[in-house]
Amino acid sequence: MKELSRIALGVRASTTMAIDSLFKQMKAEGQDVIGFAAGEPDFNTPDDIKEAAFQAIRDNFTRYTPASGTLELKQAVCDRMKADCGLCYEPAQVVISSGAKHLVYLALRALVNPGDEVILPTPAWVSYYELIRMMGGIPVMVPASEAEDFKLSAEKLEAAITDRTKAIILNNPSNPTGMVYDAGQLRALADVCVRHDLYIVADEIYYSLIYDGKPFTSIASLGDEVKERTVLINGVSKSYAMTGWRIGYAMAPTEIAKVMANYVSHSTGSPCAVSQKAALAALTAPQESVADMRKAFEARRNYMVERMNAMDGISCIKPEGAFYVMMNIEKLIGRTIGGTLIQNDSDFAAAFLKQGLVAVVPGEGFGAPNFVRWSYAASMENIKLGMDRLEKFLNS
Repeated sequence: MKELSRIALGVRASTTMAIDSLFKQMKAEGQDVIGFAAGEPDFNTPDDIKEAAFQAIRDNFTRYTPASGTLELKQAVCDRMKADCGLCYEPAQVVISSGAKHLVYLALRALVNPGDEVILPTPAWVSYYELIRMMGGIPVMVPASEAEDFKLSAEKLEAAITDRTKAIILNNPSNPTGMVYDAGQLRALADVCVRHDLYIVADEIYYSLIYDGKPFTSIASLGDEVKERTVLINGVSKSYAMTGWRIGYAMAPTEIAKVMANYVSHSTGSPCAVSQKAALAALTAPQESVADMRKAFEARRNYMVERMNAMDGISCIKPEGAFYVMMNIEKLIGRTIGGTLIQNDSDFAAAFLKQGLVAVVPGEGFGAPNFVRWSYAASMENIKLGMDRLEKFLNS
């Protein structure tokens, strides 16, 4: 038989999904495991959003919609982005698709030719690297250390640019670090992008989950020269606990949005009609549920960070958004815990799952060796138990 696609064969499985799958297998086997691996709110979808879906079914709104989403949902996206971020878009500049991840894929499809370089600040969500390679693009990873608050500086961005650089992916707030770029930091990065005529794929899916009363700035709000180079990625998954509904949205200059819509029409086709009605309800309803979830996440973050930083051998900086903590385990490297020699973050995660019955994600897949990622999208009860198990494991 002839060989399979070399590009496809080069795509690696998601690190986060692999850990979560093992956790679910152990749980199905009856083991008392606690998962802090998946980036999924533990809250239920609010009732008014579910009722909108039930009504859509009762109304037989179950057929194909326009490939890139209904006009009413696109208008709701425009209205929500205007209210929350001060952004002005028209429905023709909006693409609705089956989740924000698919829209990152579509954005890169629209922008990247084989051989183009795409700058990827690390630590970074594991899928970005693979998505760039799926286009035939070349990921250029630019690390930002914990001492730099895991944030890319304008100077590092400038140094990474070559004559083959086409774009940068900027995730703000960040998965996996939870860090947030403020307006000044974004302005410095945007100035470099404008000067070098780079596209910006701005994944802002966690924009409503920022803590300590800090404001959020969308990079697309920094002026027309920035906005015309930006593909803005967002969705309902994180803000409204709608991960399984699979609705994301992108906003882009009209020409780019049209190319992305063409890809949708020939690949997945229109997103789920019922889910679009649910997303419409989420975006147009009062936003108290979003505020309630943010308040709960902030309390969980505070508890987890305080407990971690009180334990010997580990530490973390306080994340500013999303629902992740990057735990530094550098002091544990070379130590034996519970009979296991810890040589790297993968050893730690495997031993912790096996012996401590807690699932966390090794940092290496994010470009952050000697760190592990915890998600505090879990109940406070489980977070307290997880911290107790961590303390016990470290002392074993």
